[in-house]
Amino acid sequence: MDEELNPLAMARRQLDQVAERIHLEADVHEKLRHCKRTLTVAVPTSMDDGSLKVFTGYRVHHNLARGPAKGGIRYHPGVSLDEVSALAMWMTWKCALMDIPFGGAKGGVICSPKEMSLHELERMTRRFTSELMIILGPDKDIPAPDINTNAQTMAWILDTYSMNVGHSVPSVVTGKPVSVGGSRGREEATGRGCVCTLREALAHLGLPIAGARVAVQGFGNVGRATARLAQQAGARVIAVSDEWGGVYNPRGLDLEALVRHDREAGRVGGFAGAEALSNAELLELECEALVPAALGHQLTGANAGRVRARMVVEGANGPTTPAADQILADKGILLLPDILANAGGVTVSYFEWVQGLMEYFWTEEEVNERLERLMRQAFAEVLRTAQQEKVPLRLAAYMLAVSRVAEATRIRGKYP
Repeated sequence: MDEELNPLAMARRQLDQVAERIHLEADVHEKLRHCKRTLTVAVPTSMDDGSLKVFTGYRVHHNLARGPAKGGIRYHPGVSLDEVSALAMWMTWKCALMDIPFGGAKGGVICSPKEMSLHELERMTRRFTSELMIILGPDKDIPAPDINTNAQTMAWILDTYSMNVGHSVPSVVTGKPVSVGGSRGREEATGRGCVCTLREALAHLGLPIAGARVAVQGFGNVGRATARLAQQAGARVIAVSDEWGGVYNPRGLDLEALVRHDREAGRVGGFAGAEALSNAELLELECEALVPAALGHQLTGANAGRVRARMVVEGANGPTTPAADQILADKGILLLPDILANAGGVTVSYFEWVQGLMEYFWTEEEVNERLERLMRQAFAEVLRTAQQEKVPLRLAAYMLAVSRVAEATRIRGKYP
């Protein structure tokens, strides 16, 4: 793999840049470059045709100095150990930036979930959970949904874990249905956080959100919620896309009609109220805000020079490579980094974990108000650091996050 596109190399380069900037001690820097724990498992699964297929799964813990491991589980044919390790590292920084007491984790199974039945996915999930039992627990490792996993997946993990320990443990996962201890507001939390940072960034630039043109790459949970909430806030969503391509209407998309079309057709393409365009074309539209909310490595050194947005709001994890970062900065495009922009999901996951431990649940209004307050606070801290240090927002966010993890690592010391 091209080193620019290798996620773990990219995550380490970002850390190295920050370490130099904040004069991080060599021993702490070296410790943070490596993941604490990596578990690779075989996941034998009975398929509907009676055959047995063995999938490969991963769970990685990056750093637990600030609390138990927290991070999503994704099902995708492109899952790799380097990807999961990088995502675990980014989760460490994200939790630290939001100042919530978790360390970073991530997990995944190499599979093609869209080619599997619901029963096959359930059997695979339950076996994967059983293989992870040695590291899971509400005070050890708390998974959440990610690409191609959802509330139902989390319910299966909850049930499998609870059956193994002999009693129900709702705080072992987050992002689960409200009926089994999930938090109100969790499903759209990542999108809500994206829109909150978008609104704050527009205000910083002296621009209103009313009428702001927004293009969203990805129409899964994050992209759909971001588009809907941005429109509710007054923005004009001019384009969205999925893995097969996108749709564009400069006057603004009818999102309710588009969601119905997507549900019926299985894709956004073919929507009557818009023109077709490719994912690559969407990234180059003229707009106030471009939201890459799909997979990583979408903005690279090869295409960043053609981006015409006023700002990039990273709804996905790692959608912009370091080479693209520099190009966007040179063009004067404001970039809201993933560890800030999409931190709404893990923040409400923290709220869900707390509610599960207390067995006392909040209203959706309380959840949303707490989330908005923390997102605004984090944006203000990052912006203040960027202005004081005269650095881009991503470097400012990393400086804050890495400093917090380094402090916890330093205070706890080395064992033995």
